[in-house]
Amino acid sequence: MTPPITPPTLVHEPLGPVDAHTPALTTAEADQRAVDHVPLVAHVVRETLSRVPSHVNGDDLRSAGLAALVQAARSYDPARGVPFGSYATSRIRGAILDELRSVDWASRSVRRRSREIEEARTRLAATMGRLPDDAAVAEALGLEVAEVQRSDDDVARASVLSLNAGPDGSDGSVADSLSSTEPGPEAALLVAERLQYLQEAIVELPERLRAVVTGYFIDERPMAELAAELGVTESRISQIRAEALVLLRDALNAALDPDRLQPHAKPNGCVARRRDAYVAAVAERHAAARSVRATLPVFDTTA
Repeated sequence: MTPPITPPTLVHEPLGPVDAHTPALTTAEADQRAVDHVPLVAHVVRETLSRVPSHVNGDDLRSAGLAALVQAARSYDPARGVPFGSYATSRIRGAILDELRSVDWASRSVRRRSREIEEARTRLAATMGRLPDDAAVAEALGLEVAEVQRSDDDVARASVLSLNAGPDGSDGSVADSLSSTEPGPEAALLVAERLQYLQEAIVELPERLRAVVTGYFIDERPMAELAAELGVTESRISQIRAEALVLLRDALNAALDPDRLQPHAKPNGCVARRRDAYVAAVAERHAAARSVRATLPVFDTTA
């Protein structure tokens, strides 16, 4: 009788540990892996921007995400059995959240309390059929009304508006409402200098011209009153005023805006010489006044 054939025993050779060490990538290889996964950053940033206020800067989030991607590529260990895409996504999301927290003016506790209050408002609105007031929200959460109002104030202070967006969706922009019609420091300095020069130019006017300019423009006296005082007609007062304004204009242009100074029709004529003498006298008075102001002591008013 033929003995039965015994099947051979199968011996399973060990395959080795599943977490066998894989040679680490070089820095260049890790950086290339990061470059290959740059679209992952764009995806996470788009996903995040859809859930945050419009004033959040997407470029800042992309910068934080790219930096996290590079760090993830260099620290990734395949032996852990986690795909690189999942590992990098986690690191990128964490970096973007850190960036959002760093630019948020409200603390995490303020945001947490605000979420609780908004959730309570939503629940009460669904139950009551109307928007609940602060007293109802406070009662539902076991808080004081002042705490609810303080939380709303904290969130409002932390809100940031885009200067290019209209407030509450209205036309125009916040920048338009912030613009001031007042002159800036440089413009204010130029205006002050022109006023100072104008005062000195008025003082240098011939006596009769100075009297008309001062009486008509500064004291706001009627032309008839000035005519009676000077013993001339109102028509003559008008001529004197026009002559004075031409001299004042030429004096200011000669000192502050020479390109606008009109050349005289007869440079060697009597009228031209009188104008040049007047302009020179105004400039000399202004220089003397500046030298006097330069010698005055400066007092510290901040103490």
